[in-house]
Amino acid sequence: MIISSNISLKPYNTFGIDASAKFFTSIQSIENIKELLQSTEYKNNKHLILGGGSNMLLTQNVDAIVVKNNLKGIVIVKENEDSVFVKCAGGEVWHEFVMWCIDKNFGGLENLSLIPGCTGASPMQNIGAYGVEIKDTFYELEAIHSITGEQKTFSKSECEFGYRESVFKHQFKNQFIITSVTFQLSKKPTFHVEYGAIKQELDVMNISELSIKAISQAVINIRSSKLPNPKEIGNAGSFFKNPEVQASVYENLKINFPNIVAYPLENGNYKLAAGWLIEQSGLKGYRVGDAGVHKLQALVLVNYGGATGNEIYNLSTHVLQTVKAKFGVDLEREVNII
Repeated sequence: MIISSNISLKPYNTFGIDASAKFFTSIQSIENIKELLQSTEYKNNKHLILGGGSNMLLTQNVDAIVVKNNLKGIVIVKENEDSVFVKCAGGEVWHEFVMWCIDKNFGGLENLSLIPGCTGASPMQNIGAYGVEIKDTFYELEAIHSITGEQKTFSKSECEFGYRESVFKHQFKNQFIITSVTFQLSKKPTFHVEYGAIKQELDVMNISELSIKAISQAVINIRSSKLPNPKEIGNAGSFFKNPEVQASVYENLKINFPNIVAYPLENGNYKLAAGWLIEQSGLKGYRVGDAGVHKLQALVLVNYGGATGNEIYNLSTHVLQTVKAKFGVDLEREVNII
């Protein structure tokens, strides 16, 4: 294991922000982690565990040791007539893992195709798309405490999953290195095509018989048409969460905005479409210098080339304030600000 100093993090974050790390290293094995925890650079500095860098905004140089999770490996740990339990190392690219499951006809993750990032970060954020979240197929994860080196297995209940939330974003933030995640996938898949434009895209594709492969391709087509490729335009996907409001608030909004986009929740509240709120606030395609709101998807903030992290953060503040002024609704950033 090599620990380097003053390394640019531009290649390691999908916004393409040119901030530097005081120290930088990558881990490729459990032995690497044990070695890392004993190093002087690690013991004497703060630390930041980095996966795909797809859910972060760097607003300053990182005065810490940045640890890139490069753990690899996918194995079937057990199975029965209906399910298969697949363990995926934390450093595996998420989309590549989803494609591996689809090739094996293991159902449950197809709606989460083409989401950027690594598998180890997926439970931290409880990533979700098109009516499906990680928690729907999550079985357990293995992690190493970032100070003591203790190895721990977390069950679904211990992860405390919520909407884009988990215990790793709060109580255990920066306290564990997630080494693997195990999913319980189905040999007899249940198809989820009700959310978004999946049905319409399947019609365009002339799909007569549903399959997880067809659903995955539909999701890939939709995401590719709406979301910018981080390799071409810096971004971190959806920058804002869809806000949840009480039914009374939704009904009042509906009086003034009859076309408001919202989804009823089991608790009686409504989830509003943040992208719709931003677009109706006149901010779709809005740009200040190289920091902008994407012209096709208002949920996405982009770096057109030379924007700093602070410029993108200031733009996000402008979005929050503008939506609040128009709708009286508070948006919340989904991306981690560093």
